[in-house]
Amino acid sequence: MILFLTIVSGLAWTVAYADGIRVGFKDRSYAIPVAALGLNFAWEAIYATRSVATGITAQGVFNIAWGLADVVIVCTFLMFGRSELPVWVTRRLFLSWALLLGVTSLGVQLLFVAEFGWEDAARYAAFLQNLLMSGLFIAMFVARGGSRGQSLLIAVAKWIGTLAPTIVFGWYGNSPLILGVGILCSIFDLVYIGLLWRRQPQRP
Repeated sequence: MILFLTIVSGLAWTVAYADGIRVGFKDRSYAIPVAALGLNFAWEAIYATRSVATGITAQGVFNIAWGLADVVIVCTFLMFGRSELPVWVTRRLFLSWALLLGVTSLGVQLLFVAEFGWEDAARYAAFLQNLLMSGLFIAMFVARGGSRGQSLLIAVAKWIGTLAPTIVFGWYGNSPLILGVGILCSIFDLVYIGLLWRRQPQRP
Protein backbone atom coordinates (compact mmCIF):
# COMPACT_ATOMS: atom_id res chain seq x y z
CA MET A 1 0.00 0.00 0.00
CA ILE A 2 2.82 2.42 0.87
CA LEU A 3 4.58 1.79 -2.45
CA PHE A 4 1.27 2.25 -4.28
CA LEU A 5 0.63 5.59 -2.54
CA THR A 6 4.21 6.68 -3.25
CA ILE A 7 3.67 6.00 -6.95
CA VAL A 8 0.29 7.77 -6.91
CA SER A 9 1.90 10.81 -5.31
CA GLY A 10 4.82 10.74 -7.72
CA LEU A 11 2.64 10.50 -10.81
CA ALA A 12 0.23 13.17 -9.58
CA TRP A 13 3.00 15.68 -8.89
CA THR A 14 4.61 14.85 -12.23
CA VAL A 15 1.31 15.68 -13.94
CA ALA A 16 1.10 18.94 -11.96
CA TYR A 17 4.61 19.95 -13.03
CA ALA A 18 4.08 18.94 -16.66
CA ASP A 19 0.89 20.98 -16.87
CA GLY A 20 2.63 23.83 -15.07
CA ILE A 21 5.17 23.92 -17.89
CA ARG A 22 2.44 23.81 -20.53
CA VAL A 23 0.37 26.55 -18.91
CA GLY A 24 3.42 28.72 -18.23
CA PHE A 25 4.41 28.88 -21.88
CA LYS A 26 0.80 29.09 -23.13
CA ASP A 27 -0.10 32.03 -20.87
CA ARG A 28 3.42 33.53 -20.85
CA SER A 29 3.47 33.35 -17.08
CA TYR A 30 4.60 30.96 -14.35
CA ALA A 31 2.26 28.39 -12.85
CA ILE A 32 3.80 27.77 -9.41
CA PRO A 33 3.85 30.56 -6.79
CA VAL A 34 7.40 31.84 -6.67
CA ALA A 35 8.18 31.38 -2.95
CA ALA A 36 6.96 27.79 -3.09
CA LEU A 37 8.79 27.28 -6.39
CA GLY A 38 12.07 28.34 -4.79
CA LEU A 39 11.64 25.97 -1.86
CA ASN A 40 10.51 23.11 -4.12
CA PHE A 41 13.41 23.54 -6.50
CA ALA A 42 15.91 23.58 -3.62
CA TRP A 43 14.26 20.52 -2.02
CA GLU A 44 14.33 18.57 -5.27
CA ALA A 45 17.90 19.56 -6.11
CA ILE A 46 19.09 18.36 -2.70
CA TYR A 47 17.13 15.12 -2.52
CA ALA A 48 17.53 14.21 -6.18
CA THR A 49 21.30 14.51 -5.73
CA ARG A 50 21.11 12.45 -2.56
CA SER A 51 19.04 9.81 -4.38
CA VAL A 52 21.76 9.44 -7.01
CA ALA A 53 24.46 9.23 -4.33
CA THR A 54 22.76 6.73 -2.02
CA GLY A 55 20.82 4.53 -4.43
CA ILE A 56 17.78 5.04 -6.61
CA THR A 57 14.37 4.23 -5.13
CA ALA A 58 10.88 4.84 -6.50
CA GLN A 59 10.80 8.14 -4.63
CA GLY A 60 14.27 8.95 -5.91
CA VAL A 61 13.16 8.54 -9.52
CA PHE A 62 10.35 11.01 -8.94
CA ASN A 63 12.69 13.43 -7.13
CA ILE A 64 14.92 13.51 -10.21
CA ALA A 65 11.98 13.92 -12.60
CA TRP A 66 10.51 16.73 -10.48
CA GLY A 67 13.87 18.47 -10.28
CA LEU A 68 14.22 18.45 -14.07
CA ALA A 69 10.66 19.71 -14.50
CA ASP A 70 11.27 22.46 -11.97
CA VAL A 71 14.25 23.68 -13.99
CA VAL A 72 11.84 24.43 -16.83
CA ILE A 73 9.28 26.05 -14.49
CA VAL A 74 12.04 28.24 -13.03
CA CYS A 75 12.85 29.24 -16.62
CA THR A 76 9.23 30.32 -17.18
CA PHE A 77 9.48 32.44 -14.02
CA LEU A 78 12.71 34.08 -15.22
CA MET A 79 11.26 34.63 -18.70
CA PHE A 80 7.82 35.95 -17.75
CA GLY A 81 7.87 36.79 -14.04
CA ARG A 82 9.10 40.35 -14.50
CA SER A 83 5.79 41.25 -16.21
CA GLU A 84 3.88 40.30 -13.04
CA LEU A 85 5.65 42.98 -10.99
CA PRO A 86 5.32 46.79 -10.77
CA VAL A 87 7.08 48.83 -13.45
CA TRP A 88 9.69 50.18 -11.00
CA VAL A 89 11.13 46.66 -10.59
CA THR A 90 13.96 46.68 -13.12
CA ARG A 91 15.27 43.55 -14.82
CA ARG A 92 18.44 43.72 -12.69
CA LEU A 93 16.41 44.08 -9.50
CA PHE A 94 14.15 41.21 -10.54
CA LEU A 95 17.09 38.89 -11.20
CA SER A 96 18.76 39.92 -7.92
CA TRP A 97 15.56 39.13 -6.05
CA ALA A 98 15.27 35.76 -7.83
CA LEU A 99 18.87 34.91 -6.89
CA LEU A 100 18.28 35.91 -3.26
CA LEU A 101 15.14 33.77 -3.17
CA GLY A 102 17.02 30.78 -4.58
CA VAL A 103 19.92 31.08 -2.13
CA THR A 104 17.52 31.57 0.79
CA SER A 105 15.46 28.53 -0.24
CA LEU A 106 18.59 26.38 -0.43
CA GLY A 107 19.74 27.63 2.96
CA VAL A 108 16.38 26.84 4.56
CA GLN A 109 16.43 23.28 3.20
CA LEU A 110 19.95 22.68 4.49
CA LEU A 111 18.98 24.04 7.90
CA PHE A 112 16.15 21.50 8.03
CA VAL A 113 18.70 18.77 7.34
CA ALA A 114 21.02 20.09 10.04
CA GLU A 115 18.18 20.23 12.57
CA PHE A 116 16.25 17.03 11.82
CA GLY A 117 18.51 14.73 9.79
CA TRP A 118 17.91 13.60 6.23
CA GLU A 119 14.69 11.58 6.56
CA ASP A 120 12.72 13.84 8.87
CA ALA A 121 13.97 16.99 7.15
CA ALA A 122 12.70 15.74 3.78
CA ARG A 123 9.24 15.08 5.20
CA TYR A 124 8.83 18.13 7.44
CA ALA A 125 10.14 20.57 4.84
CA ALA A 126 8.05 19.02 2.07
CA PHE A 127 4.79 19.28 3.98
CA LEU A 128 5.39 22.77 5.34
CA GLN A 129 6.32 24.19 1.93
CA ASN A 130 3.35 22.29 0.50
CA LEU A 131 1.03 24.13 2.90
CA LEU A 132 2.68 27.40 1.89
CA MET A 133 2.07 26.52 -1.76
CA SER A 134 -1.58 25.72 -1.09
CA GLY A 135 -2.15 29.14 0.44
CA LEU A 136 -0.14 30.93 -2.24
CA PHE A 137 -2.14 29.29 -5.03
CA ILE A 138 -5.26 30.94 -3.64
CA ALA A 139 -3.38 34.24 -3.31
CA MET A 140 -2.20 33.88 -6.93
CA PHE A 141 -5.78 33.35 -8.11
CA VAL A 142 -6.88 36.50 -6.26
CA ALA A 143 -3.90 38.62 -7.37
CA ARG A 144 -4.31 37.67 -11.02
CA GLY A 145 -8.06 38.15 -10.88
CA GLY A 146 -8.72 34.68 -12.23
CA SER A 147 -7.08 31.55 -13.57
CA ARG A 148 -4.39 32.99 -15.87
CA GLY A 149 -1.25 30.88 -15.55
CA GLN A 150 -3.15 28.23 -13.59
CA SER A 151 -5.22 25.15 -14.37
CA LEU A 152 -7.70 22.84 -12.72
CA LEU A 153 -5.47 19.89 -13.63
CA ILE A 154 -2.57 21.36 -11.65
CA ALA A 155 -4.84 21.97 -8.67
CA VAL A 156 -6.34 18.46 -8.62
CA ALA A 157 -2.98 16.77 -9.24
CA LYS A 158 -1.38 18.77 -6.42
CA TRP A 159 -4.19 17.77 -4.05
CA ILE A 160 -3.87 14.07 -4.87
CA GLY A 161 -0.08 14.28 -4.85
CA THR A 162 -0.18 15.67 -1.32
CA LEU A 163 -3.00 13.53 0.03
CA ALA A 164 -1.21 10.25 -0.76
CA PRO A 165 1.95 11.01 1.30
CA THR A 166 -0.22 12.48 4.04
CA ILE A 167 -1.68 8.99 4.43
CA VAL A 168 1.77 7.36 4.20
CA PHE A 169 3.70 9.56 6.63
CA GLY A 170 0.88 11.04 8.68
CA TRP A 171 -1.44 8.06 9.16
CA TYR A 172 0.73 5.00 8.63
CA GLY A 173 3.81 6.81 9.94
CA ASN A 174 1.90 7.98 13.03
CA SER A 175 3.04 11.61 12.75
CA PRO A 176 0.49 14.10 14.12
CA LEU A 177 2.47 16.99 12.61
CA ILE A 178 2.45 15.59 9.08
CA LEU A 179 -1.14 14.40 9.37
CA GLY A 180 -2.31 17.80 10.60
CA VAL A 181 -0.38 19.79 8.02
CA GLY A 182 -1.51 17.38 5.29
CA ILE A 183 -5.15 17.85 6.27
CA LEU A 184 -4.70 21.63 6.17
CA CYS A 185 -3.17 21.28 2.70
CA SER A 186 -6.24 19.35 1.55
CA ILE A 187 -8.57 22.03 2.91
CA PHE A 188 -6.72 24.80 1.08
CA ASP A 189 -6.35 22.69 -2.07
CA LEU A 190 -10.08 21.95 -2.18
CA VAL A 191 -10.87 25.64 -1.77
CA TYR A 192 -8.52 26.42 -4.67
CA ILE A 193 -10.08 23.67 -6.80
CA GLY A 194 -13.49 25.17 -6.07
CA LEU A 195 -12.33 28.64 -7.15
CA LEU A 196 -10.95 27.32 -10.43
CA TRP A 197 -14.02 25.17 -11.02
CA ARG A 198 -16.35 28.15 -10.62
CA ARG A 199 -14.15 30.19 -12.95
CA GLN A 200 -14.51 27.71 -15.79
CA PRO A 201 -16.69 28.84 -18.73
CA GLN A 202 -20.20 27.49 -18.39
CA ARG A 203 -21.36 25.24 -21.21
CA PRO A 204 -24.67 26.21 -22.85
